Amino acid sequence: MAPPGHLLFLLLLPVAASQTPAGSCSGCGPLSLPLLAGLVAADAVLSLLIVGAVFVCMRSLGKPAQEDGRVYINMPGRR
Repeated sequence: MAPPGHLLFLLLLPVAASQTPAGSCSGCGPLSLPLLAGLVAADAVLSLLIVGAVFVCMRSLGKPAQEDGRVYINMPGRR
């Protein structure tokens, strides 16, 4: 659950956006199709790199410990 301050911010965000004057964006026209496609492709590549790095890091950390053959009272699955 988000803290109350963040929830209030999210609720007031549309109000703040509606108070922004319509002509306040200077020089920001529509994006060309090649630029938009390049941005989407770059985002996809960066996302895959992040997912790959997390996968490699978690794979190296997730190696199971060696079994020592001991049986403990609190471990009913081991015999």
